[in-house]
Amino acid sequence: MLIATAARFLSRIADTRFRELGISVSQLPVLAALKDGARLSQKELTRLAGVEQPSMAQLLARMERDGLIRRDPDPADGRSSLISLSEHAIDRIEPARAVLARGNSEALTGFSESEVETLAALLHRVIENARAGSDAPPCHDGAASAETGPKSE
Repeated sequence: MLIATAARFLSRIADTRFRELGISVSQLPVLAALKDGARLSQKELTRLAGVEQPSMAQLLARMERDGLIRRDPDPADGRSSLISLSEHAIDRIEPARAVLARGNSEALTGFSESEVETLAALLHRVIENARAGSDAPPCHDGAASAETGPKSE
């Protein structure tokens, strides 16, 4: 329950601060997956984010409405589209990282560098253990960045 409580508080803080950027915490997995110019299908984004297909469809519809993503026909599959970030979204990535870094810094006030490293290592283990019991893909740097903000390493 401690991890869930901390996650809720941190998520609320980030969402409040993200409002002025026109993004939300729920969009972070998509933003992280597409941040380097990637073009992925909705199915791939669903798998990477570890959410259900209907949830991803709703999220992408809102992001498209808000001008954060664009959809282009998939040349390999005419029934599918490839999703990429708009310039509008790309312009918000660095400010969003700053918001996450600020939140992390505030949450870790009073922790030594060694304690922060230990906490990060333990949380990565918790995430991997939790993922092992689910259908979610393994945690990689992109997913970790979305969940925990910029790495301090």
